[in-house]
Amino acid sequence: MLTIICDSPGTLSAIDRPKPTRGEGEVLVRIRRVGVCGTDLHIFTGNQPYLSYPRVMGHELAGVVEETSASSHLVVGDTVSIVPYISCGHCSACRKGMTNCCRNIGVLGVHRDGGMTEYLSLPEKFVLKADGLSLDQAAMVEFLAIGAHAVSRARVEDGQKVLVVGAGPIGMAVAIFARLNGGEVTLLDGRTDRLDFATNYLDVPHTVKLGDDDTETLSEITGGDFFDVVFDATGNAKAMERGFGFVGHGGTYVLVSIVSSEIRFSDPEFHKRETSLLGSRNATVEDFERVMEAMRAGAIPEALITHRMTLSEVAERFSGLTDPAAGVVKAIVEI
Repeated sequence: MLTIICDSPGTLSAIDRPKPTRGEGEVLVRIRRVGVCGTDLHIFTGNQPYLSYPRVMGHELAGVVEETSASSHLVVGDTVSIVPYISCGHCSACRKGMTNCCRNIGVLGVHRDGGMTEYLSLPEKFVLKADGLSLDQAAMVEFLAIGAHAVSRARVEDGQKVLVVGAGPIGMAVAIFARLNGGEVTLLDGRTDRLDFATNYLDVPHTVKLGDDDTETLSEITGGDFFDVVFDATGNAKAMERGFGFVGHGGTYVLVSIVSSEIRFSDPEFHKRETSLLGSRNATVEDFERVMEAMRAGAIPEALITHRMTLSEVAERFSGLTDPAAGVVKAIVEI
């Protein structure tokens, strides 16, 4: 089967691998769609902290059941979305239901080879039936679930003022679910095209471009109080540090992005505001189900998909996705 492997930063190869054999308790899935994530771009550019090379990328996955057991709740031909966070099920985090931050987690496409290939055999509990969803939608569930999980962590409520810093796909996912929870969302980013997209397709009420007067503009939007909840989705250490200053008194700051760096903040300001600081990592099955429910209700615009390529084109075309001028929001690999 055709497989795309990242041999080292900046180098992709198309190789042939044997089709996997379905193991006990597993489901053999024919992969049909792979969403390209910021994590994949970081792997390609050499900026992913949890990875060793070579690696098959791809963790935003949709497919069709090829083979399963007679006792499975899945049947051949089912459209499925893959939960790529392979958790152990027995560590302290898993026992608390926090499988997204399992101590022994093996994320497809990061800790273990992922879905830029034609088939994967996976434990059944990580293969979710995606009734009523297209393959494109099923491939978008994972990144949207990260946003849904962050919003759930912050307990965003109706009428709260919410700032999302970073208008990439994850930031947009956070904005979507913050709005679905009733939050009044402001999006801050340096790219006008991303802000325009959020206005036109996501109905984000306030967008602010990074600049010398952005703090003043954010203050005006909130009447000087700043924000009840701030989410960082930038993947930039300086931006993450700056975000503490956007949290209002009694507010919550959620770090969705991750960097290979230390994050520093002013302790007096942190205490003065009695800030709640949260990390948000990956997503749970419940978050996946929340996203699929929103998709079935028509709450998620498919306009998020802006670019496509086939698996055989990835080695040649992938580097073009890193160019901001390409205007990529979400790229999908079709298999």
